[in-house]
Amino acid sequence: MTVHPPVVGHCDELQDALGAFRASAHITQRWGDRLAAVLAGGGRLLAAGNGGSAAQAQHLTAEIVGRYRDDRPPFSAIALHADTSSTTAIANDYGVDEVFARQVRAHGREGDVLMLLSTSGASANLLSAADAARAAGVHVWALTGCAPNPLMAGSDESLCVEAPSTATVQEIHLVAVHMICAAFDAALERGLPGAAGRRGARGARGVRERGGDGTHG
Repeated sequence: MTVHPPVVGHCDELQDALGAFRASAHITQRWGDRLAAVLAGGGRLLAAGNGGSAAQAQHLTAEIVGRYRDDRPPFSAIALHADTSSTTAIANDYGVDEVFARQVRAHGREGDVLMLLSTSGASANLLSAADAARAAGVHVWALTGCAPNPLMAGSDESLCVEAPSTATVQEIHLVAVHMICAAFDAALERGLPGAAGRRGARGARGVRERGGDGTHG
């Protein structure tokens, strides 16, 4: 793997990683399609991560509840780490490894999706969440750093980023989040089964372009 100088070299490292990641575009397409079918049918997306990965997970749920590019109905998505009262209570009473798993048992239903983001792929609380999700019939997707890793092995599907630094892995994860959102919106536009009924039930207007850019600030 190429070793780049600091600062400016960060751009070169990111470019290398992004070029390799491009070959994984079909996975983000499939996940976006699946997510559209699940959420349009009344299902839910759960997401979790630690540290910077928590921010990425919350970015994803914000795009789903709000919007990515175009106006559309809101869909159910929960960032499990964002409820500080629940996470601190669970950590205090049951231990840090249970902070996400217990919430998965509370909120997850068969057919839902759990997205777990981890640069190491070895966080114990995410591995516990994956176990709880599979036991509940929740489909588990993992966005991780270099393969192989424990979270990859414990998930139904995984997308692993080959990059030498945590920062670059997180940056590619954000690209993946946006690709999933783009695929999600495109699938809704194509009218996947259940999507039309969901839009009708919400009484939403047709999708339209408008000013602003979602959660991109």
